[in-house]
Amino acid sequence: MSVEQTRQPERQGERVSVDLSVVVPILDEADSLDELVKEIIGGAAAAGRSLEIVLVDDGSRDGSWAKIQELSQALPDTVYGIRFKRNYGKSAALAAGFRQAQGDYIITMDADLQDDPSEIKVLVEALDAGNDLVSGWKRDRKDPFTKTVPSRFFNFVTRKMSGIPLHDFNCGLKAYRSEVTTDLLLYGEMHRYIPLLAKWEGFDRITELQVNHRPRKYGQTKFGLERFVRGFLDLITVLFITRFAARPMHFFGTLGTISFLGGFALSLYLTIDKLVFDNPIGDRPLLLLGVILILLGSQLFMSGILGEMLIRQRVETHGSYHIVDRTR
Repeated sequence: MSVEQTRQPERQGERVSVDLSVVVPILDEADSLDELVKEIIGGAAAAGRSLEIVLVDDGSRDGSWAKIQELSQALPDTVYGIRFKRNYGKSAALAAGFRQAQGDYIITMDADLQDDPSEIKVLVEALDAGNDLVSGWKRDRKDPFTKTVPSRFFNFVTRKMSGIPLHDFNCGLKAYRSEVTTDLLLYGEMHRYIPLLAKWEGFDRITELQVNHRPRKYGQTKFGLERFVRGFLDLITVLFITRFAARPMHFFGTLGTISFLGGFALSLYLTIDKLVFDNPIGDRPLLLLGVILILLGSQLFMSGILGEMLIRQRVETHGSYHIVDRTR
């Protein structure tokens, strides 16, 4: 991924001395950036935290990068800019922002001013209370029904399939302890499922707060209905990864066993029908179905074995756990 950065902040040892990092993915939002940065600074001041703002330009073509450079020069101790060579998507922008962020707490928000930076104070307080991740809930959403209705359906499906009781998985306004974002692997539309990915890594102190949502002030939305299709496919991917990535044989082996036994049962029935009752079976669809199920079951079973071999190699190389503390 080709990126360009405006500056490298002065570091003290390994980390910059800053309490709070605000990461903002940007795609063609030049008109809103001055106001956004001003409001973020005000929100951090109300929370009583030192601040850095990481602005990630995800391939904008409207002058957003020039505005980011201007803000970085005017506020060199606060604003840090990253520019992608082309549009990689929100997940990639968040991943780059997380890698750069130096704060103990990290807050994400969209650049269109619909997320309210005055909510920073309550998000920080929720992290201070011991939560690992705080997700915003745009209960009174200021968007057209073409976005709100599909979003509600999508959130309902995600809530039921993931078991995480959040009402608004896709809200851009979220807050994290820095350790939550360290090992997140984001790509595609995975930013929608950060709470699920975080829970899988053991960060299960997840809460939700109702946040103020404002009408769009500048520009137009960058998302269409196709994002829900991509998001649903990524949900299936995330659910598989979180539940079966470390034990692929449990998934493929179970399906393979069911398929193989079903095919074997059909083949056994046809064999008995032929040997005992002398009925012809060569032109019966059940014969073809039984053979297909046996072959499919064998292939699924072998996929599980190959997956286990890959997992074993990864564990031998990298381990299968994360140590968070030691006594000595």
